[in-house]
Amino acid sequence: MKRIPADKKHLQNISVIDIAEEGKGVGKSEELVLFIEKAVPGDVVNVELLRKKKNFAEAKVTELLKPSEHRTEPFCPHFGVCGGCKWQHMTYDAQMLYKQKSVTNALERLGKVDTSGIEPILPSFETRYYRNKLEYTFSNKRWLTDQDMQSTEDHQMNALGFHVPLRFDKILNIETCYLQSNPSNEIRNSVRDFALEQNISFYDLRAHEGALRNLIIRTSTTGELMVIVVFAYPEEGQVEKVMRFIQERFPAVTSLLYIINQKKNDTIFDQEIEVFAGRDYIFEEMEGLTFKIGPKSFYQTNSLQAHELYMITRQFADFKGDELVYDLYTGAGTIANFVAKHVKEVVGVEYVPTAIEDAKINSGINNIDNTKFYAGDMKDILTADFVKEHGKPDVVITDPPRAGMHADVVARLLEIEAPKIVYVSCNAATQARDIALLNEKYEVKRIRPVDMFPHTQHVENVVLLELKDQTGTLDGE
Repeated sequence: MKRIPADKKHLQNISVIDIAEEGKGVGKSEELVLFIEKAVPGDVVNVELLRKKKNFAEAKVTELLKPSEHRTEPFCPHFGVCGGCKWQHMTYDAQMLYKQKSVTNALERLGKVDTSGIEPILPSFETRYYRNKLEYTFSNKRWLTDQDMQSTEDHQMNALGFHVPLRFDKILNIETCYLQSNPSNEIRNSVRDFALEQNISFYDLRAHEGALRNLIIRTSTTGELMVIVVFAYPEEGQVEKVMRFIQERFPAVTSLLYIINQKKNDTIFDQEIEVFAGRDYIFEEMEGLTFKIGPKSFYQTNSLQAHELYMITRQFADFKGDELVYDLYTGAGTIANFVAKHVKEVVGVEYVPTAIEDAKINSGINNIDNTKFYAGDMKDILTADFVKEHGKPDVVITDPPRAGMHADVVARLLEIEAPKIVYVSCNAATQARDIALLNEKYEVKRIRPVDMFPHTQHVENVVLLELKDQTGTLDGE
């Protein structure tokens, strides 16, 4: 970005008119679009430019001249430094307004979809403590806040918390996180304090050395609790010491696990899991179904809202009981098992083999015998021969990753011509791109955004597409 002359760094009376996905307010000054840290639509502010390109600049508020009606006081002391909860300075009603707007804009602009009939976004039942999984990082390079810098005290440089945005080697020490219910905060703080007392080294993200690397905490609505400690290069006896401390301090932990990860990245999917105490899994429940959640299992991180999302998916499909359903990107088979009792058969496909094993286990636990699951790359699995073997689906449910569906998968769906497609997405932009391709044979009939992650820009969206007949109208009309 361009260097900004000192006499052009400050702009006055900027009206904030929108909010960007990364949580920055959007304003305009002449021909320049401004992305303003911690600004809320409706604010009028004076700003200082930080970085500038030809048509836009990044800025920070130097004076709040008129606060927006949508502005509220953030409840987390880490707001603005921590990389999460970037919309916490905006009322929840306003968050819903702008999430709905983002879905509408993406579908209209990228998918050429008529959104006049879009249904209102479903708010989250809980706006705090809604996550069932958090992953913290140990680091010997703590991020020092402005308050820390003003203090004359010597600072403890070991930290356990979250990465600071754009600084992979800097970790913000977290005292209280409002994303996961207790005893999550107590476990994190106790483990950190114990490690400091015992002089157990925290990981160096640049040098790749140190004993303690990550702490993962998973909870469930059943009250069960999983704690995973990831070590890198522990000294003799340190693993036993840390794990024994957690076991004795928190006897309610259902699943106490550890991993030795000496790779350059934090992923645990290729790592061996060691059970220190309890089971190697916890149970989650949803609408009378039981789901086994292991350390590597995928499960929607907002359990209560996941139930609402799946109910909307089922409602859009409007099952009669005799349908063959394809569940693409099935993950651990949560949606497949959720709808199984309402249909004739569900065929699930997923790229990750361990997720497919979880899906099969979850069918078995719930005595579901009308599901089949297959592991492999979607574009390679979903072939004409696959459809010939399993039958043409009456309904396709697809819930792809943020990148959306591969073009070959979209092409295959156009060939299959299932009467209905229910498209669940965590990225309205890629969803809109895919819908534009499906428009050749499908028409959008229903749209419903769902808020899974309060105080963030992220939003799920469910779209029902129905097959057109050869005259361009819908079957049955």
